[in-house]
Amino acid sequence: MITLTRLSGSVFVLNSDLIERIDSTPDSVVTLMDGKKYVVCESLEEIVAAVREYRSQVVAFGAQLVDRPPMQDAPSGSDDAEPEPAHERPNLVALSQPRGDR
Repeated sequence: MITLTRLSGSVFVLNSDLIERIDSTPDSVVTLMDGKKYVVCESLEEIVAAVREYRSQVVAFGAQLVDRPPMQDAPSGSDDAEPEPAHERPNLVALSQPRGDR
């Protein structure tokens, strides 16, 4: 999500995945996939930079999740019970690899 400012000065947060295009006329007009438009104070370059920053944060957070050790199940009631082994992580498939079910 990115933070933008309407010409009236009110601030709102927009799901950047829904952006279809941004026009600079000279005000920046953000058009969403459903056709809804927002006229905002930020320049085209500032909006693009905000989207890049947001997406890089998402990728970095995802990388942190992959690097974490797997969680272990909680013991099943008694304190002297041996904890169950951690579950294996599911295999991650790179988007560039062909998949048979596509």
